Amino acid sequence: MNPDFGLLHLWTQGDLITKGVAVLLLGMSLASWMVIFIKAIDLRRHARQSRQIESFWHAADFADGLNKLGTDPSNPFRALALEGREAAAHHNAQPQLHDSLDASEWVTRALRNSIDEATARLQSGLAVLASVGSTAPFVGLFGTVWGIYHALLSISSAGQATIDKVAGPIGEALIMTALGLAVAIPAVLGYNALVRGNKGVQVKLNRFAHDLHAFFVTGARVKGGNPSRVVPMKKGS
Repeated sequence: MNPDFGLLHLWTQGDLITKGVAVLLLGMSLASWMVIFIKAIDLRRHARQSRQIESFWHAADFADGLNKLGTDPSNPFRALALEGREAAAHHNAQPQLHDSLDASEWVTRALRNSIDEATARLQSGLAVLASVGSTAPFVGLFGTVWGIYHALLSISSAGQATIDKVAGPIGEALIMTALGLAVAIPAVLGYNALVRGNKGVQVKLNRFAHDLHAFFVTGARVKGGNPSRVVPMKKGS
């Protein structure tokens, strides 16, 4: 490759705006990869936590079930179970505050709030990927347009418009468009993968919440709309 062209030459010969666009694209790329990496680790952890749900239902009592779910405070399944237990206990201890709500509706609201909080945590960071995926190509295109403009000015001032003089600077400017696409494509793919992963966790949360609701209201775990055997655990802590 000709040392007079390429990324290094683009950086050294670029003006403040060209360098600013390059730095912006680099920052967007780093931000998107950090989000993808961190959220992927979170999804793997939640998948591992969800495998403990059956162990929870086969525990001797509620406290033992919570231990089987783990002690991680960020575990959405553990938080869901705790929220349901607190809601049921609060309703039973102070019924005069809930004359307009029966136990089923009260527990449902508590479980729904817990799921909403877990969903908000799952979706945190996805806005960064969506923003990078939608704007990075245009940022790169802006850098290309700016680079071509200055390349044409330089060629015009030099008075040499032959193809060998034009191809290098113009091709160099087009690198910015390629960089924009290189930043946007992983962000879009990562966003789609994380959205699918989050939906899987939300499905498991909703199923667990359905079983918890049946347990706290009726004392039995329900699956598929049919009552199953009574869960072999006590409601007490």
